[in-house]
Amino acid sequence: MLRKVVQIDEAKCDGCGQCVNSCAEGAIALVGGKARLVSDVYCDGLGACLGECPQGAITVEEREAAGFDEAAVGEHLKRLGRAPPPHASSQASAPAPHAHGHAGCPGSAPRELPRRGLSVVADAPGPAAAPAPRQGGSTLGHWPVQLRLVPAGAPWLSGADLLVAADCVPFAYADFHADFLAGRKVLVGCPKLDDNQAYAAKLADLFGRQDVRSVTVIRMEVPCCGGLSWAAREGLARSGKQVPLRDVVIGVDGGVRQG
Repeated sequence: MLRKVVQIDEAKCDGCGQCVNSCAEGAIALVGGKARLVSDVYCDGLGACLGECPQGAITVEEREAAGFDEAAVGEHLKRLGRAPPPHASSQASAPAPHAHGHAGCPGSAPRELPRRGLSVVADAPGPAAAPAPRQGGSTLGHWPVQLRLVPAGAPWLSGADLLVAADCVPFAYADFHADFLAGRKVLVGCPKLDDNQAYAAKLADLFGRQDVRSVTVIRMEVPCCGGLSWAAREGLARSGKQVPLRDVVIGVDGGVRQG
């Protein structure tokens, strides 16, 4: 049958094992230091493991595969000494979080969100020139948002106007959703606390895979935050793509210092 099943790129996998913990069905195991799909019948295709891979080695592809077998999953989990997860449907129409009884994090399962709040769509490469009246509500259109968790191959990044945001910015800039987030896909990070080289590598992979229309970096005025702009520019340079990039700097008082 034709259905969605997890695909693992062993060349990108570093054997960290985070995806193993995140799969409630036990469909993934480490074999020879690499994550591998144990059996098609154990994979429900919902993709809770996608956001757990820091290397972006996991995607969900549609191909010919044996059907998901919940009974087989139950027996498999018994052999592993784990309780079976509840399933409302063997094949959901969109990715959804699992109920986990172990160390995996269901909150990082990739998904698109219904459009809410403002309906402003930004014209590349800058923010919306004339924000709509404030209507309240979030304009966030996907999950997760952390740069380390968003899969480089996430389908919603194709053709996106990308916003690379320092994690302090939404606290300092009051109209972040209306002026910058609306109409964009956001990646959030902190170059001070995280590995900025890893950010650059992740962005290079993302830009290489995706046809991103524009990039807006929004960061704080503090010196360390400039690393986020470097990571975005370095990622573009490594990918070989020519994409408009805008650098916006927010002051600690909430004002726009640049951009």
